Amino acid sequence: MLSQFMVLFGFFALVLVSIFWINKAVRMFDRLIGDGQPAWVFLEFTALTLPGVIGVVLPIAAFAATVYVTNRLSTESELTVVQATGYSSWRLMRPVLVFGTLIAVMMSLLTHVLIPESLSQLRLRQDEVSQNITAKLLTEGEFLHPAPGMTFYIREITPDGELLNVFMSDRRDDENPVTYTSQRAYLIQDPEGGTKLLMVDGLAQNVRRDGNRLFTTHFADFTYDISTLVASDATSFDKVTFARTMDMIRDPQAVAERTSSTESQVIYELNSRFSQPLVCIVAAMIGFASLLLGNFSRFGVWRQILLAFTLLVLVKLAESRVSGLVLGNAALWPLMYFPAVLGALMTACLLHISTRPAFGQRLLNRLRRRPLTEAEDSAA
Repeated sequence: MLSQFMVLFGFFALVLVSIFWINKAVRMFDRLIGDGQPAWVFLEFTALTLPGVIGVVLPIAAFAATVYVTNRLSTESELTVVQATGYSSWRLMRPVLVFGTLIAVMMSLLTHVLIPESLSQLRLRQDEVSQNITAKLLTEGEFLHPAPGMTFYIREITPDGELLNVFMSDRRDDENPVTYTSQRAYLIQDPEGGTKLLMVDGLAQNVRRDGNRLFTTHFADFTYDISTLVASDATSFDKVTFARTMDMIRDPQAVAERTSSTESQVIYELNSRFSQPLVCIVAAMIGFASLLLGNFSRFGVWRQILLAFTLLVLVKLAESRVSGLVLGNAALWPLMYFPAVLGALMTACLLHISTRPAFGQRLLNRLRRRPLTEAEDSAA
């Protein structure tokens, strides 16, 4: 059973990760390629989002794998044969518990190490890309807006890097807007830092609002510092999601001050990293225990699957509810583990009911809203 769980888990995880990842990649592709970034930057960004996508998918894949394998064992009567040999529902839960623990270990590695590190690196690369003036400006045939009040246009870029028919409008000063046009231009790096635009054989048009007068200046060459077009604010890595788990355990108040957040947010993030792996175990156990209810039916176990899905939704709703409470009051952090406890109690109840097949059958019949026959009622 454990080997089957792992095989199907790998399949569902691969399919779900592909769907979620492609969805993110499509939106990121339009933004990055539209800004003139090369394809390798797009691949790097999508790779850095992969740990977060896997963290979302793992509980779903664990639940789907458990339900699929258990359903197949039930429809092929293998589960019935095993139970007839004396294996109780509690004993059959052992491989499911081991399977859920393995998935929880994977989730712990993601929540404590990979996701914080990938988010931190992604933030750094995003800042580097936003500072890349060349990528923002070197797009021919389009009117670009690298900064508020700025418009930049290049008709053509030659293989030698020469910019032909350049248009630049600077309207950041409403009282003194300036428009530059030139036949040729070059982007050059200043040895002292920054990037400059060298325009050759051009015209500068300055409109004075007082009197609505236009002044024009023809120039042979003119240098414009375009480094100011991109904000130079330092990248901040002081966010709760970037913080290390050990730092939050040792001194959550210091982490809160460093990240300019509240202590409740730090406590929530810390306990969320420990509670999320437990949800993986709960998802697997609920999926298995629900399908043990009732007797064999040639119509399948769709009612049990619906019950398992409903119970898992209730666990996720409880998780969403306690998250808001903990964010409002750090002293309520034990509630972060309530969804896992609730799922464990649900599993225990389902296993107890499965040891009484008649009672479980009556429960499923009530869910289907079908009255029991006399034979079923007497057996119960």
